[in-house]
Order: sequence, then structure tokens, then C-alpha cells
Amino acid sequence: MAFQCQRDSYAREFTTTVVSCRPAELQTEGSNGKKEVLSGFHVVLEDTLLFPEGGGQPDDRGTINDISVLRVTRRGAQADHFTQTPLSPGTEVQVRVDWERRFDHMQQHSGQHLITAVADHLFGLKTTSWELGRLRSVIELDGPSLTAEQVAAIEHSVNEKIRDRLPVNVRELSLDDPEVEQVRGRGLPDDHAGPIRVVTIKSVDSNMCCGTHVSNLSDLQVIKILGTEKGKKNKTNLIFLAGNRVLKWMERSYGTEKALTALLKCGAEDHVEAVKKLQNSSKLLQKNNLNLLRDLAVHIAHSLRTSPDWGGVVTLHRKEGDSEFMNIIANEIGSEETLLFLTVGDEKGAGLFLLAGPAEAVETLGPRVAEVLEGKGAGKKGRFQGKATKMSRRAEVQTLLQDYISPQSAEE
Repeated sequence: MAFQCQRDSYAREFTTTVVSCRPAELQTEGSNGKKEVLSGFHVVLEDTLLFPEGGGQPDDRGTINDISVLRVTRRGAQADHFTQTPLSPGTEVQVRVDWERRFDHMQQHSGQHLITAVADHLFGLKTTSWELGRLRSVIELDGPSLTAEQVAAIEHSVNEKIRDRLPVNVRELSLDDPEVEQVRGRGLPDDHAGPIRVVTIKSVDSNMCCGTHVSNLSDLQVIKILGTEKGKKNKTNLIFLAGNRVLKWMERSYGTEKALTALLKCGAEDHVEAVKKLQNSSKLLQKNNLNLLRDLAVHIAHSLRTSPDWGGVVTLHRKEGDSEFMNIIANEIGSEETLLFLTVGDEKGAGLFLLAGPAEAVETLGPRVAEVLEGKGAGKKGRFQGKATKMSRRAEVQTLLQDYISPQSAEE
């Protein structure tokens, strides 16, 4: 059975009747990235304007009597519409589709059919799978690589066919129709029932498909192939945009170009060279900064070693520095009698720490220091270092170290 969305992909409103409504749950991703489970209902209609996900195409969004439909999935010959408000069976309802999302999916899906057919015709590259992504779409081609010339030839050919305004039509064939053998396809779902739906681009391609499509290639406007990436073994991923996505991509790209022109104080043709110069300058500054930090670490180590307060527990905190900075200090001091507690980073936030001194003491105290600072670390041979999230608790660590060595000093 074909749904209304498949019989007329351009329809935006449709009146039908509720068949059933049962409690259901929907797993979604929340704003914080964590999985959330929504309670609601699976509503089944006599027919639907909302496409259920399938054939590489995501599902539609829309409303039933102004109630938002959050997911549409196929179940045999029916479609389950997930809503958070129940609808009574037998009720006549008005279904509206999110047209912007629908038309975008039509453009990308028909664009995929066109690219797939042309890649096969020109270079014998078969499509093994595809994904209609949120921002870009990907076709997996059965070949280890594509040359730049092949990509350009495919892009030129598909846009030529768009300009030719070739019609796209949908037919239904019975399973025993001899014509089925001539139609391209990657098999049918296990629960498929009824006739086979065939999408044909005139003089270009015929393909089994359940998705929504444009009725003429001119509705694709334009196709832009962004490039290729290495896919699975002996496969190549071809990345493309069709229709309105190309316009949005150009708008974003131009916005980025304008921003870079203002920041780099040069024209777009010089952006790459300007960024390269900035990167080289940054690397040189980082190298000089590292050398200065090393010299500073050596100086600090000598100052600590000759300080009147030397001995027992010695602490030092600096906002600037890294693990190497702290290890240079510890190496220069080289004391096995004194507990050296070094920290770098935000005084009240996150940072790095190092505890050095007698091996037995460091082995005992290291994990406890990490716990106080609410961090993690590891160590061996008189060193324990790691990351901390609460540098504001450094004073508690100092007390912990002092309490540890005080009984030992008394015994001596």
C-alpha cells in the first residue's frame, strides 16, 4: 500500500481518520546530549501525509489537528505517528506536513537517484548505500577512489540533466511483472507487501524506492558535490548537496569569507596564505614561550632549594605552566627528603598538580591528593601527577602533607 505522501509528494494538507491510538514511548536526544524517553502515543491513521522513515530517507515532521508529530515509523502497511496527546479512533483529522523539511528531503533523495545513475553510467560505480544527513548527504560508491576529473564529470552531467528539465514519475508494478527485473534496486524489506513502487527519471534511471521525490529535475535547482572521503574497505563516500542546501551552504561560506576578510585584513584569495603565516608565528611564539618557561622553572628550582624555608613540605602554584614545567622544577631540585607539591592553572578551577619526594610517602599520599583536588592521577618512583578540578582546595592538601610528615619529624 502506498501512503498519500507517496502518491502526491507535493501535498501539504490532508484529511483522514484515526484508526487506533495506543500508549508508546520515544527515545530522543535531549539538549544536553543525553538520551531521554518521552511518554506518548502511537497514532495510526487510515492514510497519512507524513512519510515514515525508510529507504535512507528520514521521516517527516508535521501535525495532526495541530498536535505535533515527533516521529513517524512504518509498521508493515501502517505508519505509527508518535504524539504526546491522544487522539480518539474514528475522529476525522487534518494532517499538515512540515513542508520545508519535506521538500528538502525530496531534493536530496531525487538528487541521490540522479548522482547514483550518472556515476554508474559514466564510470560503472555502483551505489552500495547512502545517508540523507542533517546538513549534507553521502553516497557510498563501490570503488576505492574517484579522481577529481571523475567528480567534475559527474557534477557536470547531473546539472546538465537538471537544466534539461527531465520529468520524474512514479509507477507501481506487481511483483510478478517482468519489468521488475529491469529496475535497479537493493532489495525489498522483509515485511514488504503489495506492489513495488518504481521511481523513473526519464531516459536516465528507474529504481525501486519508497521515498518522496520531485516531479521534475528542475525542482532540484542545482547539485554541488563537495568532495569524496575514503569509506569502508574498497568504498568511496561522495558528499553532496542539492537544491536549497546549496544556497544555504553558499550563504554560510560567504559569511565566513566576510568574517575572515575582516579579521585577516586581506582579500579572500589571500586567506590561506595569511592563516599559514599566523600559524608559523604562533608556533614560533609557543617555542619561545616554552624556552622561557624552562628557564623560569630552573630559576624557581634554584630559588626554592636555597630558600630558608626549604625542607619538610614545599608548595608552589603558578597560573601559567604545564606538566613539563613542573617536572623540570622537580628534576632540578632532585630532593628525596622533601615533599614538593606543585600546581599550575586556575587558582579556584581546574589545573595540573605534581607531588614529588620520598617514594613511599608519594605512593601513599598521591591518590589522597588527587581525591582532595577532585581529580585523577598516577605515578611511580617518587612522582605522582595528574589533573585536578578543584584547585581551590590546595590548602587542604598542604595540611594533609604537613600532618603526614609531622609524626615522622617527631620520631627523628
